[in-house]
Amino acid sequence: MSGHDSKYFSTTKKGEIPELKEELNSQYKKDKRKDAVKKVIAAMTVGKDVSSLFTDVVNCMQTENLELKKLVYLYLINYAKSQPDLAILAVNTFVKDSQDPNPLIRALAVRTMGCIRVDKITEYLCDPLQRCLKDDDPYVRKTAAICVAKLYDINAELVEDRGFLEALKDLISDNNPMVVANAVAALAEIQDSSTRPIFEITSHTLSKLLTALNECTEWGQVFILDSLSRYKAADAREAENIVERVTPRLQHANCAVVLSAVKIILLQMELITSTDVVRNLCKKMAPPLVTLLSAEPEIQYVALRNINLIVQKRPTILAHEIKVFFCKYNDPIYVKMEKLEIMIKLASDRNIDQVLLEFKEYATEVDVDFVRKAVRAIGRCAIKLERAAERCISVLLELIKIKVNYVVQEAIIVIKDIFRRYPNTYESIIATLCESLDTLDEPEAKASMIWIIGEYAERIDNADELLESFLETFPEEPALVQLQLLTATVKLFLKKPTEGPQQMIQAVLNNATVETDNPDLRDRAYIYWRLLSTDPEAAKDVVLAEKPVISDDSNQLDSSLLDDLLSNISTLSSVYHKPPEAFVSRVKTAPRADDEEFADTAETGYSESPSQGVDGASPSSSAGTSSNVPVKQPAAPAAPAPMPDLLGDLMGMDNSIVPVDEPTAPSGPPLPVLLPSTTGQGLQISAQLVRRDGQIFYDISFDNGTQTVLDGFMIQFNKNTFGLAAGGALQVSPLQPGTSARTLLPMVAFQNLSPGAPSSLLQVAVKNNQQPVWYFNDKIPMHAFFGEDGKMERTSFLEAWKSLPDDNEFSKEFPSSVISSVDATVEHLAASNVFFIAKRKNSNKDVLYMSAKIPRGIPFLIELTAAVGVPGVKCAVKTPNKEMVALFFEAMESLLK
Repeated sequence: MSGHDSKYFSTTKKGEIPELKEELNSQYKKDKRKDAVKKVIAAMTVGKDVSSLFTDVVNCMQTENLELKKLVYLYLINYAKSQPDLAILAVNTFVKDSQDPNPLIRALAVRTMGCIRVDKITEYLCDPLQRCLKDDDPYVRKTAAICVAKLYDINAELVEDRGFLEALKDLISDNNPMVVANAVAALAEIQDSSTRPIFEITSHTLSKLLTALNECTEWGQVFILDSLSRYKAADAREAENIVERVTPRLQHANCAVVLSAVKIILLQMELITSTDVVRNLCKKMAPPLVTLLSAEPEIQYVALRNINLIVQKRPTILAHEIKVFFCKYNDPIYVKMEKLEIMIKLASDRNIDQVLLEFKEYATEVDVDFVRKAVRAIGRCAIKLERAAERCISVLLELIKIKVNYVVQEAIIVIKDIFRRYPNTYESIIATLCESLDTLDEPEAKASMIWIIGEYAERIDNADELLESFLETFPEEPALVQLQLLTATVKLFLKKPTEGPQQMIQAVLNNATVETDNPDLRDRAYIYWRLLSTDPEAAKDVVLAEKPVISDDSNQLDSSLLDDLLSNISTLSSVYHKPPEAFVSRVKTAPRADDEEFADTAETGYSESPSQGVDGASPSSSAGTSSNVPVKQPAAPAAPAPMPDLLGDLMGMDNSIVPVDEPTAPSGPPLPVLLPSTTGQGLQISAQLVRRDGQIFYDISFDNGTQTVLDGFMIQFNKNTFGLAAGGALQVSPLQPGTSARTLLPMVAFQNLSPGAPSSLLQVAVKNNQQPVWYFNDKIPMHAFFGEDGKMERTSFLEAWKSLPDDNEFSKEFPSSVISSVDATVEHLAASNVFFIAKRKNSNKDVLYMSAKIPRGIPFLIELTAAVGVPGVKCAVKTPNKEMVALFFEAMESLLK
């Protein structure tokens, strides 16, 4: 609508709908009908429901007036879905309009039919669309090309059966560049939603696309360039040819065209062997990238995020342009932060003085976050450039002297890293740092300062006083600070074992074990306690071990991820710095009840009766540790002093040990070693959780490699996610030297629950009469909890799948898993109570639907997708219990190994 049409939005009459109905049916005044339709569109635009006028508006389609026809088509697109039976009335007019002498009307008819996502209309779209793809007018052909992509989204089989894909590919050879661009855009979109190759550029189509590139509109060029970026040149010569044809696009006014051209050049440069050509291309790419930084802030930010990736791959492109990344006073904060990142990446011995002057200036600005980032940037430059480290430190010291609290704290954090990077080089500044102790109030800064005091305690005369000042508030400190205080106090005690540190270490260990409920802190304290009480020399080796030198982190991205992101330059992927699959979720369809393969399982021949449970797949042979809990397995001393029985204290439970009785000597595959004999002073313990006949057992084996008889074995389990505890009386007979015993310990669940996020960690303590308590970690395989009642009927499965919201669906790839035979996999999973429901084919892959259930009636609806014999299985699951999904995937991956 034109600017004069604003009056149509200001109607406030009460009987508006009946009045509009009357105007729409006006037979004599054509202008009155057009005005009425405009009023209807205006009402629709502001959210009023004018669907009751559907028939009256459709009657206005029979007109020669192009403006009126466009308005009616706009109305139809909006309301056809809610009125599918009435929308069919418009089909004859669409078909007629698709053969109109006016090409604009032909294109409009086809475009509108493609936008109306109603099955009945789609059936009538094919013939007009086939005609329009071969129309004499290029405007009609380019509109029809996009319409094919829309139709593919509605009904992919129809598009393939009617030969539309071939017709689209023919349009790539069209003599009109806009038709070529739209055909490429449509094919690219279809390719994105298809799992098999549909649009592959050959050397023949390559030349057609490069020719069309010069004459397209800007967005046509973007479509073609993005498609060309998927083409891998056969050799260096072809790569040079592509780059030569694409380079002129670098001068384009549209930033999207520039970035798409940069993407192709970067990808093809990988194949170009001539260093002169590469150097020349780097020179050509710098000016257009710099020009992007003179655009408005939003475009600057997108450009900077892309440049951030480019300089990690090819720093030489902008090595001499660092000044364009200097921050202006009026840059938005998000632009400033991104410029800082790039300046760190481009900093070199040649330009570091300029860069440091800039950073020092930024560190005196008013925006606290920006100041922090600038101070940290100085430290990162020191770590990156060895020759400039001294200059960076002197700037940091100057900033500390300003006495601005948050500047001081940030400086201390980075100086700690500089000490790690250059050991025994800059420790003379510690005295200056200690002057700022009173101002520290942020956890990371406190932790850094405490680390410095502990690490260099022998050089600081009053180190014990400094640490004591922190210890006064130990119970109130955050976990990060408490952990550093604990370690620093142990370091001080080992370096200066005088009376002061002895009292401090007693107080700290007491605080960190008895007064805390943080398991990480408590476990670390117990390890230190045992080390100090049994073998102080071993404690020195562990605590005062040489630290690995830290390295420059300015190029943090893994090279394969970086290549992936560079191939997605000028898309959201390069702005988020994440691969597309990390944030784009393709449309997931629930299995359909009318799917022939899904509904009929008779031919698959799988047994529907549940199999007897057998041993679950063995977990990893090392002591299983969850990602968020440190390994709590101290090194065993050679000749330990008598130790107090810490079993109850460490496990946070009472000392009621489960006595054990006659072994049942279970047979089976070897168990994973959880306590090696080197750690257990000759005793080796192997174990894993298994399910037998609907009951969970701890299958445990003891190997006595000592010279003495071991007896009086006792076992205890710490609180855990599934509340597992010993549930029966089993006994290991006295174990003679050189012999072994294996037994099944019955387990009970949900008796011994730990709070917090679900974890597969199982902490175990084992004791005998001759040795100290041994602590080790095991993994709880979740499939041991899959119940025999996990089988679901197909209809129940479908209903359950549909009833759960999309937020409850998760998927994960198992890249190393292979399904060599569907039958064998189904049988193997059934043995662990993962029950087959149905299967169907999706192109060349098998899709298996399965179900499992854990106690308390929590179901897991499973969809496995894999090509037989090809590595890589995709596992999707829907479940009402989102918290258990990570453990579920862990279990499925181990079952599919």
